[in-house]
Amino acid sequence: MDEKKRAEIKTALAKHVVTMPDGTSLPRLGQGTWYMGENPQVKDKEIKALQLGIELGMTLIDTAEMYGNGDSERLVGEAIKGRRNQVFLVSKVYPQHAGLDMISKACENSLKRLETDHLDLYLLHWRGRVPLAETIEGMEKLRKEGKILRWGVSNFDTADMEELWNTKNGKNSVANQVLYHLGSRGIDFDLLPWQSKHNMPIMAYSPLAQGGTLRKQLLNDPTIHDIADKYNVQPLQIALAWTIRSNNVIAIPKAVQEEHVLANAEAATIEFTEENLNRLDQVFPKPNRKMPLDII
Repeated sequence: MDEKKRAEIKTALAKHVVTMPDGTSLPRLGQGTWYMGENPQVKDKEIKALQLGIELGMTLIDTAEMYGNGDSERLVGEAIKGRRNQVFLVSKVYPQHAGLDMISKACENSLKRLETDHLDLYLLHWRGRVPLAETIEGMEKLRKEGKILRWGVSNFDTADMEELWNTKNGKNSVANQVLYHLGSRGIDFDLLPWQSKHNMPIMAYSPLAQGGTLRKQLLNDPTIHDIADKYNVQPLQIALAWTIRSNNVIAIPKAVQEEHVLANAEAATIEFTEENLNRLDQVFPKPNRKMPLDII
């Protein structure tokens, strides 16, 4: 990819942002790290991929204590060494560690693995048995101590968000990370509108589908292929560009190969016409009823 194209990508990522409740602007495209750090043979390649993403403007990096039992956080820590001030760093806590007796230690362990003194955003990975009020209290304590700057949740459906919102200090949550892509549009019915109404962005994990038949469909669908040909891009770039088409969704695709990092970043330059969005809606329709929240 030539320098002119890289400059175009950087401009698009800087232009297409999501605004957090506190006014912080983030690129609509970040980087996911699920399964990264688990294979020493590709460690250097993974580090270089994350660093390339940062250079292009995909400065939000998402990880979790669960990923590789901390190995993903260690890898991210190496990748951002000397670049920490360029990165919006997100990690997630296991639900069984989200009580007042354990959340501080879990956060400290993540910070040590990441070799940083704070997280920009700390998420509850999914709901467990710990009462929301207790997790919120722990998150607020970490925030007051400066170990995290913001907190949020992950894999919360609309009813969960309502409960969170109606719990003391629950309105301090700034994001909800859920599965969302062109082949999995359940949240379009109620969760996404709820979050837009409450000025809370969605973070979309696995925005290109994890694999299996849905990913094949995104790769092989004739309409996606036709639109991709018109834009002179790949089908999965169309799918990724669709996920970040609005200003309230941040997608966090994972990429290990340099060409995949570049392809993901290039998706930010795609500007859909209403006609093409309507064509995609016809093939992958928005649900007309409440759907169970997809989780992987």
